Amino acid sequence: AGGMAPTPLPAEDIDRLTNPPPRVEALRRAIFTIADGLTTAVDLSRIYVDGLENLPGNGRFLLVGNHTSAGWPEIVLTPYFVHRHLGVRVRGLATQSVAQMKGFGRDLIEALGAVPGQPDVGAELMRRDETILVFPGGGRDMLKFKGEEYQLHWEGRSGFARLAIAHDYPIVPVGLVGGDDVFRSLVARNSAWERMTRTFGQRLHGVSGVGVPVSRGLGPTLLPQPQRMYLRFGQPISTPRPARVKAEKWEATVRQRAQAALEAVLADLQELRHGDPFRNLN
Repeated sequence: AGGMAPTPLPAEDIDRLTNPPPRVEALRRAIFTIADGLTTAVDLSRIYVDGLENLPGNGRFLLVGNHTSAGWPEIVLTPYFVHRHLGVRVRGLATQSVAQMKGFGRDLIEALGAVPGQPDVGAELMRRDETILVFPGGGRDMLKFKGEEYQLHWEGRSGFARLAIAHDYPIVPVGLVGGDDVFRSLVARNSAWERMTRTFGQRLHGVSGVGVPVSRGLGPTLLPQPQRMYLRFGQPISTPRPARVKAEKWEATVRQRAQAALEAVLADLQELRHGDPFRNLN
C-alpha cells in the first residue's frame, strides 16, 4: 500500500468498491471463513501482538503502518489481528495497479480488502465508516539498504493526514518488527552499486531514484530467515483541526505526530525483540 495518487477512479470503479460483484463477495466469505479457522495455527506461531485495546470499537479508524523488506508480514498480520479482535475487514490502500488488474487476480485482491490508494477511494470508505490501512512510505519503505532496518521513508507524504482530518478519522499507528530481519541488505544507500542500478531499479520495482538492494536470507541463500514477528497498535491520534490553526500547518502536525508515534512503537518493539531469546524462531 503506497501513496494516494491524484488521478480519480471512474464512477463504475467507485461503485465496485461499495457494491462488489457476487463472485467477490463469495471469495470474501471463503477467505474469512478460512482465516477464522486458523486461530490455533496462528497462536502456535507465537506472534507477539499488543495494543489491541487501543483500537476504537466502532472500527472507524485509519491504521498507519511501516513496510518491511519482507513485505508480507505487515500486510497479512495487521488486518488479521484487527479482524480477529473487532470482526471487521480492513481495507488496505494499495497502488493504482489494483484498479488496472483484471480477472481472478483483481477479484482476489478486492476480496482481501485492498483498494486503489486514491483520495476519492479513501473518502468513500471513510464516509462508510470502514477500517482503513495505509503505508505512507509505499514501496520505498520496502527497499531497505544496509543499516536502514525499521526506518521510515515517507518523503514528506501527508495525504493520509489530510484525508483523516477531512473526515475526523482517528489515526492508529501500527508497527511491525521482525520483517526487516528476514532478509539482510549487503549494500548501502548511495554506494556505487546503489547509484549504478537506479535506472534498472526503477524499471524493476517502480520507485524512482532508488537502486536495487542486494540481500541475503538464511546463510548465503535467499531463503527467508525464520524470525518471530512483533506487532503493536499504538494510541489513537485525534485529527480534528483546532479553530485557530491553519489547515496546512495542522496537516503537517498530524503527519509528524503519526510518524513520531510509529517510530516510538518501532523503537520499543526492537528493544523488546533484542531481549527475546526466541527472536530467531517463528
